[in-house]
Amino acid sequence: METNPNHMVPPTPAVDPPPQSLPSSQSHPQPIFSFPRRPTLRVTTEFDSDSAIFFHKISCKLLDTLAKFKFQFHNNSKGEISEPQLSFVSKHLSLHYDLEDQNALVKSSFDVGPRLHVKAAHDVKAQQGEVTMLANLADPGYALELSTPVPSVGLPKATLRFPVGEVSLQEKETEEEEAKNLLSVSGILKGQFFDGVGTAQYKDEELKLRYCYKDDEMSFIPTLSVPSNALSFAFKRRLTPSDKLSYWYNCDSNYWSAVYKRTYGKDFKFKTGYDSEVRLGWASLWVGDEGGKAKAAPMKMKVQFMLQVPQDDIKSSVLMFRVKKRWDI
Repeated sequence: METNPNHMVPPTPAVDPPPQSLPSSQSHPQPIFSFPRRPTLRVTTEFDSDSAIFFHKISCKLLDTLAKFKFQFHNNSKGEISEPQLSFVSKHLSLHYDLEDQNALVKSSFDVGPRLHVKAAHDVKAQQGEVTMLANLADPGYALELSTPVPSVGLPKATLRFPVGEVSLQEKETEEEEAKNLLSVSGILKGQFFDGVGTAQYKDEELKLRYCYKDDEMSFIPTLSVPSNALSFAFKRRLTPSDKLSYWYNCDSNYWSAVYKRTYGKDFKFKTGYDSEVRLGWASLWVGDEGGKAKAAPMKMKVQFMLQVPQDDIKSSVLMFRVKKRWDI
């Protein structure tokens, strides 16, 4: 079929461009007044079957996590509330108020220059407190700490810290008037010794010598006190990655204790042991990390069951439990 040369193609009608979308600020106008979001409340409740007491704590973070408010109290099975306390904690200032005792404890800490730190605490009801100054003398690990009660009753306690220990000088309290200016010395030294760490601690005219050897499978820790010559040692052995056995023996009193621990993942832990001093055997089961917070536990709840079996009266065995639960509101 031939095309007619006199045929004209009708013009294409003009199409209007699509409307441009308005900026988000124009399509969704923002309110004139904006209110800050309510801080999240964290409620923690713990129950101890041995004391039959509930422990409650309510806390929240304020001012964009710059401060924290906390209210805690106890109550028994009769609903009686005891030990209510209010706390306000920030980086440089904290206030703890006891509603029953109607007393406040105020603590503060701040830096005075790059090498001087000051801490202070004051008991309002007792009209007593303490001031501590910590000066970093040199790096690494050299520092001088001075602390004194307020009102002052004598010379401040001075502690010199260095990389391998510390030494403290403090005025010794005595009933003898002629010896009231006597200073007591205490300190601790530690360092590498025979593939382990040796520690010497002197306090109250007693020297305690301690050695710790530790590798991936075993720990051995003997301790000797002078001048009493009391000797004890602790032994820990990791049988498998999930099993651990600990043993402690006092050579002076012949008392000993042993603990076996087995973990199942990170949320279950079984422990059993015996203490010869109190002649008591026991076993416990933890649901949730024993040393961690309820936040990381399954359903944000930690549970401990404990069975205590006295050697001399098995019939008086006791099964106890402890539950700790957290809610975020």
